[in-house]
Amino acid sequence: MAHIVLFHSILGLRPIEKQIAAQFEAAGHTVILPDLFGGQTAETYENAFAMRREIDNDTIMKRATSAVDAAPATAILSGVSFGAALVGEFWSSRPQMPGTLLFAGITEWMTPRRSEVKISAHIAKPDPFDDEDYFENWVNAADGPQIALYRYENAGHYFLDPSLPDYNAEAASLCMQRAKAFLAQF
Repeated sequence: MAHIVLFHSILGLRPIEKQIAAQFEAAGHTVILPDLFGGQTAETYENAFAMRREIDNDTIMKRATSAVDAAPATAILSGVSFGAALVGEFWSSRPQMPGTLLFAGITEWMTPRRSEVKISAHIAKPDPFDDEDYFENWVNAADGPQIALYRYENAGHYFLDPSLPDYNAEAASLCMQRAKAFLAQF
């Protein structure tokens, strides 16, 4: 079973991330779910970006680093949107990491690229925060890692969260099925 570090979205640690972690734990995995924003959450992206500007980046990185350091070297790094981007801060320094699971976002590529790393990314199509070229260029720049990029049409950016207008039940269900299948490899 996998050990997973799951970073939450820009909205803060909300019930949906806890539900995702619970689903993974029910499948036998161990999940570390750090609260990067110290209990602060937002209900809209506009409020979330404002909240994020008020939170010291050093504090966020200290909390994220603490979570990663508490995980085994073979832990899967995972994140949602902002949390997916945060994965990029750590995966280059984790040479034993076998895989990465990204929701509603991607991140800068690891250096060096490692062909044995498996990546499962789940993104709305279209995504309101990034254009299609951004995702295509990301895949083309992989140069090594094994990527499964899943796109979900008619879904909003964070389509897993039923409390948001982005929510798409069909996409969320399919995404979680795929995520669990991905994690079953480890």
